[in-house]
Amino acid sequence: MNIISGFSKLTKLEKINYLVDNFLNGSRFSKDKIKSFWHDSEVEQKVFDDFSENTITNFYAPYGVVPNFLLNNKIHCIPMVIEESSVVAASAKAAKFWLERGGFKAEVISTTKVGQVHFIWNGRSEDLFNLFEESKEELIQSIEPLVVNMNKRGGGLLSLELKDCSDMEEGYYQLHGEFETCDAMGANFINSVLEALGKKWEEQILLNDKFEEAHRDVQIVMCILSNYTPKCLVKAWVECDIKDLEESGLGMSAQEFAHKFSRAVRIAQKDVNRAVTHNKGIFNGIDAVVLATGNDFRAIEACGHAYAARNGQYSSLSSCSIEGDKFKFEIEIPLALGTVGGLTSLHPMSKISLDMLGAPNAKELMMITAAIGLAQNFGAVRSLVTTGIQKGHMKMHLMNILNHLEANDEEREKARIEFETQVISFNSVRDFIAGLRNYQ
Repeated sequence: MNIISGFSKLTKLEKINYLVDNFLNGSRFSKDKIKSFWHDSEVEQKVFDDFSENTITNFYAPYGVVPNFLLNNKIHCIPMVIEESSVVAASAKAAKFWLERGGFKAEVISTTKVGQVHFIWNGRSEDLFNLFEESKEELIQSIEPLVVNMNKRGGGLLSLELKDCSDMEEGYYQLHGEFETCDAMGANFINSVLEALGKKWEEQILLNDKFEEAHRDVQIVMCILSNYTPKCLVKAWVECDIKDLEESGLGMSAQEFAHKFSRAVRIAQKDVNRAVTHNKGIFNGIDAVVLATGNDFRAIEACGHAYAARNGQYSSLSSCSIEGDKFKFEIEIPLALGTVGGLTSLHPMSKISLDMLGAPNAKELMMITAAIGLAQNFGAVRSLVTTGIQKGHMKMHLMNILNHLEANDEEREKARIEFETQVISFNSVRDFIAGLRNYQ
C-alpha cells in the first residue's frame, strides 16, 4: 500500500514525483505531460493552484462562443465551456434559426434563496413556537452586523419562520430563512447568517426559564443554505407563427415539424427515461455558461433536477404549446447565479466571460443562461424529430476520432470529404485512415 502522510505539505513537484513513482509506473511521459499544462505565468498559475487543494496541474476544457444570440431584442455573444461535441454548434444553429424569428425572450420571476438551521429539541411544540414568536425580533436584530451591507444593496434576510419537522425525525425542527443576495450567489453570506442565528437561538432556548430544565437542551445539527431554490426562478421562451418555422433543412412541412416537436416534448414530460436525457441536453447549454462565468454548475444541476421532480414525477423542464397557428417553446427553471464574489471575481476567464456578456447583473445572467439552455434543447429536439441526433453529433465527433488517430491535415480533409455522406464510427474512420497510409 502506498500510504503517505503530509501529502498536502509537499511542493507541487514533490506531489507529482510521488504520483509518478507510485501510481504512474515512473512514467517520464506522464510527468512531462502533467507539467505541460501548467500556465506559462507563475502568477497566473498560482491563482489556479489556490482554487483547490493538492493541485498539481490544470485540466483544460474548450471555451467556445455562440454569436448572434438575440435575447430580449439585444444581441449577445455567449461564452460556453464544454467538451462535448456539437453542443456549441447546436446552440449556435438554434440562435441563428431564432434570430430571424424574433429571437429569445426571458424574464426573472423571483430571486429568493433559502437557508435553514436544523436542530433537535424535545418538549412541547407549542412552547417552542411561543418562544420563537417572543424572541423572533431579537433573533433578527442579533444578525444586524452581518446583513447591514447586503441590506444597503437591497438584499438581506427576507423572512424567518420556525418549522416543525418532527414527522420526519423525532424532535426535529428548522429555522427556515429566505434571503435576497442581489448580484452575489450568496452562499457564504447565507451560511454566516445561519450560523449566527443558530448560536443565538441555542442561547435563547438554554436561558429560557419558562422551560423545564430537561427542555432547555437543544442540539444544533447544522446551519446551511439549501441549493434547492424554487423561488429563484427564470423563464425563457421563443414563439412564432407555425408557417414561420418553414426551413429547407427540416425535410417536412412547418406544420408537421411543429406537431412532431411538440409531441417529443410531451413525451419528455411523461416518460422519466426520456425526461432525464431531455433535461441533460438542457444542462449541456446551462452548465457551459455557468462554468464560463465562474458559477457552481453542481448546485445549479442539483436544484434543476429537484425542480423537475417537484410534482412527484421527474419531468421535462421545458414545454411546448401549439395554439391555433402559434408555436411556443419555453423553459421555467430555478437558477441561483451570481456575478460578484467567488470565482466570478477570481478566475481570469470568468471576468472575460462577464465582460463579453456586457457586465450583466445576476438577473440578466439568469435570463441569458436559461435562454441558452432552451436553445440547446431546441437544437437537440429539432435534430431528433428530423435528421436524427447522430448525423450532426458524429460529424463533430469525427474531429475527436481524427485527433485520436493523430491524422495530419491532408488526412483530415480527405476524411471530411469521405464521411460527408457516410456513416461515421471509430472503426470506419480508423480503417479509412489506415487505407490512406498503406496506399502511401
